[in-house]
Amino acid sequence: MRVVIAEDNALLREGLVLLLTSAGHEVAAVVGTGPEIVPALLEHRPDVAVLDVRMPPGFRDEGLRAARAAREEIPGLPVLVLSQYVEESYAAELLGGGSSGVGYL
Repeated sequence: MRVVIAEDNALLREGLVLLLTSAGHEVAAVVGTGPEIVPALLEHRPDVAVLDVRMPPGFRDEGLRAARAAREEIPGLPVLVLSQYVEESYAAELLGGGSSGVGYL
């Protein structure tokens, strides 16, 4: 499985890469800021995107907005959104409308 990871925390980012590659998956790209997400997804067309919610430069909802934008460009792109912040509105916004292939952890 080809994966693109978007995470600004270096420790978590490298941990995800190690976990996924040791399980036999290919990490096609790793990005650390919000503006890098959609271009990486469009370039690599992964089987799944693993995205953080809050990323530079604004540390608000860059990952969530990128997930929505990417799914408009790549319909059906499976997305797993990771967040250490308990924010129900983020999950509701992404999962609303009966979207399939979307997870929020």
